[in-house]
Amino acid sequence: MLNPTWLKTFATVARCHSFSEAGRHLELTQSSVSEHVRRLEQHLGRRLFVRDTHSVVLTADGEAMLSHAGVILQAIGRAETQFHSPKLKGRVRLGSSDDLALGPLPTVLAAFRDAHPDVELEITIGMTGQLYQLVDAGSIDLMIGKRRLGDRRGVLLFTGRLEWLARTGTVVDVDAPLPLILIAEPSVTRAVVLDTLAQAGIQWQVVCTSSSHAGCVAAARAGLGVTVRPQYLSARGLAPPVNRASLPALPDVEFIALGSKRLSRPAATLLQLLHESDLRGGWVGE
Repeated sequence: MLNPTWLKTFATVARCHSFSEAGRHLELTQSSVSEHVRRLEQHLGRRLFVRDTHSVVLTADGEAMLSHAGVILQAIGRAETQFHSPKLKGRVRLGSSDDLALGPLPTVLAAFRDAHPDVELEITIGMTGQLYQLVDAGSIDLMIGKRRLGDRRGVLLFTGRLEWLARTGTVVDVDAPLPLILIAEPSVTRAVVLDTLAQAGIQWQVVCTSSSHAGCVAAARAGLGVTVRPQYLSARGLAPPVNRASLPALPDVEFIALGSKRLSRPAATLLQLLHESDLRGGWVGE
């Protein structure tokens, strides 16, 4: 049976590339760290590190074991959270932009539900600009969405690039105003797109406005014009324009989590889960 203590020590050594540094992180002596790794290697019958006086490097078996160790330690952590923490009850009012709801949000909600089955979730899907207003008004407890231009509030989860999309095979007429299909105001995406076009000196015409990304996708599939959405979201029947090089590159946008000033314990717990999830710098889309 794999000892979780050995696994934790092994994973820490792999992260620190040093037995002595791992010992400082774990508050163990270097000899204890070495003993944990030795016993794990003995149990597996495989060598996990190549080490000398200057470096500690994972072997091929060590790299494979590191992947398994991460999964095992995360599962142990979730189990400890569920059974050792006081049971949470109450309600969390969460706001999410629809592009996040279609992307990484379900994974986070599943983890929260597994750990806290007695908490009721009330989810509001809306445009990010509206979600900011709802948080400020106290109508929702927390939100995840894009960071508003010029706003530094919220904890950064990940960055994502926006891309131009149109019906497959579309060639943009560079001599005519660009036909745009955009989310309605207030929208971070809309502001980013219009600001990018203005800076590039490109004329545009808004031919369709929708309250959701689904509406924008439907209009783009119908051939009404060009829309924009994060690269991590697939869109069947859409592709970048054939001559997309004629359009300015769109910038990365920041996706953040933002809580209201006063959070209930269940809401604060969900916000903490968002901060510690794979979204925090590690999520790049599926």
